[in-house]
Amino acid sequence: MTGPGAGSALNADRRERELATLEDGPVDVLVVGGGVTGAGVALDAASRGLSVILAERHDLAFGTSRWSSKLVHGGLRYLASGAVGIAHESAVERGILMTRTAPHLVSAMPQVVPLLPSVSRGRAGLIRAGFLAGDALRAAARTPRSSLPRSRRISEAEVLRLAPTVSVAGLRGGLLAWDGQLVDDARLVVALARTAASFGARVLTRCAASEVGGSGAVLTDGLGSGEYRVRARMVVNATGVWAGEVAGDVRLRPSRGTHLVLSDAVFGGLRCGLTVPVPGSASRFVFALPAPEGRVYVGLTDEEAPGPVPDVPQPTEAEIDFLLETVSAALAAPVRRADVRGAFAGLRPLLRAGGSTADLSRRHAVLTRGDGLVTVVGGKLTTYRRMAQDALDAALAVSGVPAGPCRTARLPLVGAGPVPAGVPARLARRYGAEAGVVAACGSGDPVAPGVETTEAELRFAVTHEGALDVGDLLDRRCRVGLVAQDRAAALPAAQSVL
Repeated sequence: MTGPGAGSALNADRRERELATLEDGPVDVLVVGGGVTGAGVALDAASRGLSVILAERHDLAFGTSRWSSKLVHGGLRYLASGAVGIAHESAVERGILMTRTAPHLVSAMPQVVPLLPSVSRGRAGLIRAGFLAGDALRAAARTPRSSLPRSRRISEAEVLRLAPTVSVAGLRGGLLAWDGQLVDDARLVVALARTAASFGARVLTRCAASEVGGSGAVLTDGLGSGEYRVRARMVVNATGVWAGEVAGDVRLRPSRGTHLVLSDAVFGGLRCGLTVPVPGSASRFVFALPAPEGRVYVGLTDEEAPGPVPDVPQPTEAEIDFLLETVSAALAAPVRRADVRGAFAGLRPLLRAGGSTADLSRRHAVLTRGDGLVTVVGGKLTTYRRMAQDALDAALAVSGVPAGPCRTARLPLVGAGPVPAGVPARLARRYGAEAGVVAACGSGDPVAPGVETTEAELRFAVTHEGALDVGDLLDRRCRVGLVAQDRAAALPAAQSVL
């Protein structure tokens, strides 16, 4: 068994070799689903010394895992509903990501609530009390202040330095707190899958699972090599919002979270997460979050999404209007519909229960069927590691297969470690210790005007990150595809690399 980094490259050649081994004999763990939880289960199992196959019918991070706010939450919002356990779990997992497993992918981000006339002094007091509780969560999780500073009250001038387009009419300073932010959520999923591969896991995208049960499944190669009947000692259904399609006894109530993509120029150079309270709610906020490629993501909604689950959910016009109206209430000039460069939506896999989807618990659930099939649903991106551990522990309990203890709380992902000297800052932020390898893959020139992604990054995605087509390249390995105009401009370069 090797360690992270060695043998982690995913590519078409490796995929073909591993497809040929699927029917060689039973595997310890078959994981269905290549989102953050499925990749987390694969890593947990492989790092415990188990043989692993991860099967994903589309691509890594194809579903909900790429549609998040890119925040690594400390669980503050869950305190408002008295969910102290979930809040503490989130704070612990945030600290693990920031300080041990993925410090190259997660950084501290200041979040500012401007104290405008719409925020009463009573509500400001509640928000301040919540931020102090967040400080206590950070301390309880043993995340050092050097990683996440304490919250504090800030002046009007400091609010405008961090968020220059905030309205000054009646502004009486602001409240500042810190949370974690991913450089990109899909990059976390790819890093998990590659780290699992370095421990011997077979990571197979474009490989749909059917007839899934506690002892195996039929895997169909979407690229045409046929069907494979895979026997497994344990099977984990980690398909998120599609879990009910794999295990018919699972009942979900999806909730849609929508984000807008705007140019950073609209916000005058945003240097914080601008946090705007939603009128009439004690715990909901709309965020404007600075992002790579000179973008700002504005989100998010929480709307019930009944009916068939689409592969790619679409925002509604009503959600777009809600986000624009709410964030504009804090700005000197409103954001216009014409300023929106793109929009995306993801579906949360919430367990069915009464009440509104905004009130449903974000605690994850692990369900074991009579035939031994284990399904994990619910939860949040931040707590993926704990979800994966609980799911695998449940599968081990049913199967009786011996395995070592969970190691993932201290296992660095590929790219964690010292960044080589002299590499471009963009590559250092996105690839960490692997930035030099990426730079050596090709040209450092942008692939299109107005797009920061380089040819070297696209080539690295093909040779090391399992990208098989232009969608993998432009929509998941880099996020050029979030803006249709940028995607069209970069398409010829992606086709050329492939």
